[in-house]
Amino acid sequence: MIKKIDKAKYQASVARLTDIFADISRTTNEVSLRRCPYKNAQDRCTASFGCRNQDRSVAPGELYPCTGSDDLDYRPAWEE
Repeated sequence: MIKKIDKAKYQASVARLTDIFADISRTTNEVSLRRCPYKNAQDRCTASFGCRNQDRSVAPGELYPCTGSDDLDYRPAWEE
């Protein structure tokens, strides 16, 4: 048996999801202005190039901890 879709409930659900994703997107855009895009959630560097903010005193194969401050402009730290 096929249930009839309640269009009002469907539209309300879509509107709610849109609000949730818009909020996530706003937060992401704000954070991206001050946080290195190569720093993961554990503050480890995922860059495949050198950066002066990488703490290289870790075991081989581990990601370097990022010592950079999120209060600074990280872009000049990248080695050329």
